[in-house]
Amino acid sequence: MALDTSDVAKIAHLARLAISDGERDHFSTELSSILNLVEQMSAIDTTGVEPMAHPLHMAQRLRPDQVTETDNRDQFQQIAPQTEDGLYLVPKVIE
Repeated sequence: MALDTSDVAKIAHLARLAISDGERDHFSTELSSILNLVEQMSAIDTTGVEPMAHPLHMAQRLRPDQVTETDNRDQFQQIAPQTEDGLYLVPKVIE
């Protein structure tokens, strides 16, 4: 599908983009090549092909689930202005 400069101008208007005349020629060529690539990919028969979440078949490396930091909540809440039941109390700012 080939786009001309008037199509690019309409798209730019809808997207609220300011594009000069020289840029319209460039973008019409670039957008046309992108649309041609999409048409080529749509023409390929993909029946029986399972969709993939990622192009590489790899297992994600996970770190072991171990505690790496100590619980310092009591220390931090001792210096807080107001706490209640392990929670920080803050002033109400919205009525």
